[in-house]
Amino acid sequence: MKGHGSSVKRVLVTGAAGFVGRHCLPILLAQGFVVHAADIIVPADRPDGVLWHDVDLLNAQKAGELMAAIRPTHLLHFAWYVEPGDYWTSPENLRWLESSLHLLRCFRAAGGERVVMAGTCMEYDLKSGFCSEFTTPLAPSSLYGTCKNALQNVLRDFARETNLSSAWGRIFFLYGPYENPQRLVSSVILNLTRNKMALCTHGDQIRDFLYVKDVASAFVSLLKSDVKGPVNIASGRPKALKEIIWSIADRMGKSKLIRLGALPEKANEPPRIVGDTGRLSNEVLWKAQYDIESGILETIDWWQERLSQQVRSE
Repeated sequence: MKGHGSSVKRVLVTGAAGFVGRHCLPILLAQGFVVHAADIIVPADRPDGVLWHDVDLLNAQKAGELMAAIRPTHLLHFAWYVEPGDYWTSPENLRWLESSLHLLRCFRAAGGERVVMAGTCMEYDLKSGFCSEFTTPLAPSSLYGTCKNALQNVLRDFARETNLSSAWGRIFFLYGPYENPQRLVSSVILNLTRNKMALCTHGDQIRDFLYVKDVASAFVSLLKSDVKGPVNIASGRPKALKEIIWSIADRMGKSKLIRLGALPEKANEPPRIVGDTGRLSNEVLWKAQYDIESGILETIDWWQERLSQQVRSE
């Protein structure tokens, strides 16, 4: 790895039991990192070799003690409040902004060298439809997006003043194993598996989806690189939501259960959100391993196996 001279690479992954964080762990292990994971949840299916820390990062003292004890060379920060339907406007965003700033200070004080934090496409002014790190204005329309953008601004300036290597991964839309069952792809799969109607909006919205294992791989590649500043974590291959919905239904042989237009469109929802992936491809030198079809197929298999396990355990 260029630019970071420590012979032992110790990474702390926050939110390690979360949707993206858990998928980073086996990749980091395979890349030779000593992997420390922090989350209040300790998954039963965590990878062997991960050093797990059951800690509430909102507790400033505990977070500081953890950082001082581990002294990680690298920090991959995903921990945040992401309760569906609530996180856009929740005051919890402020608590996580505060705790993230504290964690950043503690990381640098403990000798940390390289940090990558997770941002969101919701930091952009989405009226443009096409989101570039270089040209698209930042104009978040939610407390969630505002707090993420504020953290990105402080990270940039703090890193410059303290000679810390840092980057900011702006996540667009994702799906895959361990996704919250209320999200689009998982909710459609679960309804069809249970032979229930999948009620959807019209589905004409254009979105940029990336399989969660690719999202995790992109973050690890960004962490290992010397690339600085914001980088879109996206596919750059837009799809209408209805294309994704029909793809799921066709593979499950249950197209008759799809009901497009049964749900109202959200107010002020942008018709198109697509990420410019030039930095990710040309500077981080990363490329996706999954297309939408293979990612959906793997997600269907995962959910069906999970549901069958639940049935067997009852």
